Amino acid sequence: MTQTATAPPQAPITSEPHVLNVVRRRLLPFEQRLSPYAWLAALAVTFLAGVLRLYNLAKPPGKIFDETYYATDAHWLWEKGFEWDEKNATAGYVVHPPLGKWIIGLGEQVLGYNEAGWRLSAAVFGTISVLMFTRIAMRLFGSVVLGGAAGLLMAFDGMHFVLSRTALLDLFLMFFVLAAFGALVLDRDQRRLRWLRFVEGGGDPHGKGRSSRPAFAVPWWRLAAAVLLGCALAVKWSALAFLPVFALLVIWWEVGARRSAGVRHPIRDAILDEGLWVLACIPIVLGVYLASWSGWILTDGGYYRNWSPNWFSSLLHYHQEALRFHEGLSSEHTYQSAGSWAPIQWLLLGRPVAFYWSGDPGCGVEQCAAEVLLLGTPLLWWSFLPALGATLWFGIARRDWRAGAILVMAGAALIPWFFFPNRTMFYFYAMPAEPFLILAVVFAFGAFMTSPPGLPQNENRQFIGTVALGLFVLLVVIMFAVFYPLYTGESIPYVDWNRRMLLGNNWI
Repeated sequence: MTQTATAPPQAPITSEPHVLNVVRRRLLPFEQRLSPYAWLAALAVTFLAGVLRLYNLAKPPGKIFDETYYATDAHWLWEKGFEWDEKNATAGYVVHPPLGKWIIGLGEQVLGYNEAGWRLSAAVFGTISVLMFTRIAMRLFGSVVLGGAAGLLMAFDGMHFVLSRTALLDLFLMFFVLAAFGALVLDRDQRRLRWLRFVEGGGDPHGKGRSSRPAFAVPWWRLAAAVLLGCALAVKWSALAFLPVFALLVIWWEVGARRSAGVRHPIRDAILDEGLWVLACIPIVLGVYLASWSGWILTDGGYYRNWSPNWFSSLLHYHQEALRFHEGLSSEHTYQSAGSWAPIQWLLLGRPVAFYWSGDPGCGVEQCAAEVLLLGTPLLWWSFLPALGATLWFGIARRDWRAGAILVMAGAALIPWFFFPNRTMFYFYAMPAEPFLILAVVFAFGAFMTSPPGLPQNENRQFIGTVALGLFVLLVVIMFAVFYPLYTGESIPYVDWNRRMLLGNNWI
């Protein structure tokens, strides 16, 4: 009997060493290339930020700006489970979801119903956000220097600093949006590592069916991002703008992972494989949001609570009325931003917000001024517009996914406000954009420091870029120090206060 010889099966193309090395380089997350000192550097930046934010937290005295509302609402949430109008002895009508106020009230539970108590949570969340941001930047750029610079810029940003010492909602909104973005970056890294392990193990992305992709795995970081987005939505409704952006990032990054691994139809496969996971995030977001209303749901005294015998119908009516309020909010305010171009005005520091003012003597001269002014560190904020332009340019020229992620996140935070020209808006609405604007600055420096892909790195270029970045960070720190009295309510001579009004009446 003659035995017919059969040809051995052809090895997948990705098993060839040179191809495997290319795939490995494309898929390997930057985190795997970081220095072991990355965490040490991040913790050092965070310690500095924490000391700045927690020092003398009870100053200035009393409730400043909208602490009048949020610190009070937080107190009653923990007392009754819903907001309360003490003056009229009735349930309080509020138009923002409860989570931010629950968090503010947590600080009041720890330190008491006083200035330090209602500002504590903001200081803690602000400090943690610096740590989180530093680590995210290190992951994005694969550089301790760039990540550390990003963390320092946030630590010494006047807007972040003031909101980290004030019982308002916008810092918590930024915190959860940034945390959700960080979770999504971790999801991207994790999914790409799965593809890398699959290819290194001999898997063939060119194949068909389940054998052409890694084994099933729950995307836990993606689901965590959904939980965090639900928290952001439970602080302020403006977080809605980030939901479609996050869905876009998931699909876009999944397409990129498959393309890097050599999948034949990366777009089709990414949509088919990940579409249901994206849809699964929607009930998670809504569930977390609904849970934030548990105090109102489980008690019987909240505003509109008994509008209907059915609590869900009552809650729906509450939301309809709150939406009507937001749509009709057009009353003039001394510190409101200017109309349809408000987001541009925010980036130019056209109209900061005075949280506190006192002209009482206390500085050693006859005329004194003590102010808490919500104002980003000017040099940093005035660099944002050119940095966004540079990020767009380098992102297109180098086809860099990081530029796209930074731009769409900044866009989600700013662009929707262009569509509400008649609404009363304030500078602190820009807070969710701040981390991504800083990332644009650092990305621009990083792009200058490195040669385009495929070209040899220029050591002189890297040295000059590193020195320029270090000098920029130093100048931002110096300018923060100059404006520090205006961020903390320190009493200074009126003439010194006036010298800091760089844009004249727009800052007064």
